[in-house]
Amino acid sequence: MAVTLNDTLGVKRDIKHYDFGMPFWEATKQKKLVIQYCKTAKKYQHFPRPVSIFTGRRRDIEWREVSGKGTVFSFTIAHRGPPAFQGAEPYAIASVTLDVGVNVIADVVNCTAEELKVGMNVKPYWLPLANGEHLLMWQPDKDAAKDSAKDLA
Repeated sequence: MAVTLNDTLGVKRDIKHYDFGMPFWEATKQKKLVIQYCKTAKKYQHFPRPVSIFTGRRRDIEWREVSGKGTVFSFTIAHRGPPAFQGAEPYAIASVTLDVGVNVIADVVNCTAEELKVGMNVKPYWLPLANGEHLLMWQPDKDAAKDSAKDLA
């Protein structure tokens, strides 16, 4: 029997913002995912930081929009959550390797425990927040799975 994971969509979250991460949150208002990019190293970095992790310089960082599509690198199913999540268990959290090569951690929605696998294709799910921003979550990318099957045929 397929176990449906709770989507945690009703969990109230208190999200703290830092000045250097505001471009990320501003982009979520349009359901866009932007990730920091080091122009000197020619590499992405995530989570947002005030400087490049590659050079240590602020001026090397720019924000670039990415698709948000990726594959599950690892995941866990939480059966006991912190106070805000109590009663929403079980729910899944996944580390996803984006197509641009960085990992981003977020909840997984619209997925059963049996479907959730390492290597599974996922895409963004945007949960609206009261302030107009959206919280990034992951959902199965069934279109990518179909495309992969076509490529194998």
